[in-house]
Amino acid sequence: MAKEFAKSFYKSKAWKKCREGYIKSVFGLCERCKRPGYIVHHKTKLTPNNINDLYLTLSWENLEYLCQDCHNKEHHSNHKEITREGLMFDEKGNLIQSPL
Repeated sequence: MAKEFAKSFYKSKAWKKCREGYIKSVFGLCERCKRPGYIVHHKTKLTPNNINDLYLTLSWENLEYLCQDCHNKEHHSNHKEITREGLMFDEKGNLIQSPL
């Protein structure tokens, strides 16, 4: 879920157009494992201080299309595993079967 400072950005026409074009450019596949993608990830984390920097927010050089599992690994790589293998949390916090 988007942080409060980023909500208007993620609802913007510019982001939606950028996101759609980027997903098409990688054929809708996760750039790490080649399974169907799920989320366009910003390599440089967006913050209240850089949310208006178009190079970071809309530049394809700062984007990566990831499946849910690869995105979770990216954000939780420094954390102890909190679920059993084959399980994950969805965007609402529900425990679900990982799509493998």
